[in-house]
Amino acid sequence: GSHTQLEDTAPRIVEHPTDVLVSKGEPATLSCKAEGRPAPVVEWYKDGERVETDREDPRSHRTLLPGGSLFFLRILHGRRGKPDEGVYVCVARNYLGEATSRNASLEVAGE
Repeated sequence: GSHTQLEDTAPRIVEHPTDVLVSKGEPATLSCKAEGRPAPVVEWYKDGERVETDREDPRSHRTLLPGGSLFFLRILHGRRGKPDEGVYVCVARNYLGEATSRNASLEVAGE
């Protein structure tokens, strides 16, 4: 057969997250889209810590969307803290390498 061998490529971020300001209890999305072959696995980090999504914890209010964006069902914000506020980056990896997005800050609007 004469099928073309597609070359594997390292990930690159084609859509970066942008800063968001969200009211408490509202949904929010941090967008991220990565390309690569094989399709890269996307992970999110907040202030350097890996963000758990509903894939690891079914009770999580954060969902990793199929394209790689991070969706918050509602922004958590309590008297004890602002667990969702911080600086987020998305990292896309495959066996050829990884790509890191720009930093995006998520802020919860004042009470």
